[in-house]
Amino acid sequence: MKPHFRNTVERMYRDTFSYNFYNRPILSRRNTVWLCYEVKTKGPSRPPLDAKIFRGQAPHKHGFLEGRHAELCFLDVIPFWKLDLDQDYRVTCFTSWSPCFSCAQEMAKFISKNKHVSLCIFTARIYDDQGRCQEGLRTLAEAGAKISIMTYSEFKHCWDTFVDHQGCPFQPWDGLDEHSQDLSGRLRAILQNQEN
Repeated sequence: MKPHFRNTVERMYRDTFSYNFYNRPILSRRNTVWLCYEVKTKGPSRPPLDAKIFRGQAPHKHGFLEGRHAELCFLDVIPFWKLDLDQDYRVTCFTSWSPCFSCAQEMAKFISKNKHVSLCIFTARIYDDQGRCQEGLRTLAEAGAKISIMTYSEFKHCWDTFVDHQGCPFQPWDGLDEHSQDLSGRLRAILQNQEN
């Protein structure tokens, strides 16, 4: 499959990050997924082998571009890393929304087939489609992925690593910690297959 490199960007604008990663349970229609990732070999203080940003794309109205979720673009690029099967890797993803059911299923298949890769996903918000996404998150966790809600530490790391901040320090928005705590409780309940 041809990789969807056209969906990648080097750095996010500050406003793009703040708008899309704002972790309040959203009332608006912010549904584009941004996925930032780093891949490292396991070991203390290793620099990233690769770090990029993908933005999910809707299909072009004239049909010239195929729509593709950010998670699938991310999976497309992995074969180009040429990972050594004798080396262990840690892939960390930071997403504006948790994966949809289909993307979670594909990510689960990938880590089930690639035991030398551990996957850790930090998400700003939980995407909910009345149950299927919750099932997808449980499948992904059962396959071995670590799924967590982003906290101040992860937001700051993303700001420092993936945002064209032009020297401006990360400024947390009102309610960041409270929203993270609420969403963490909700994610725990989902992963334990409890009613929310």
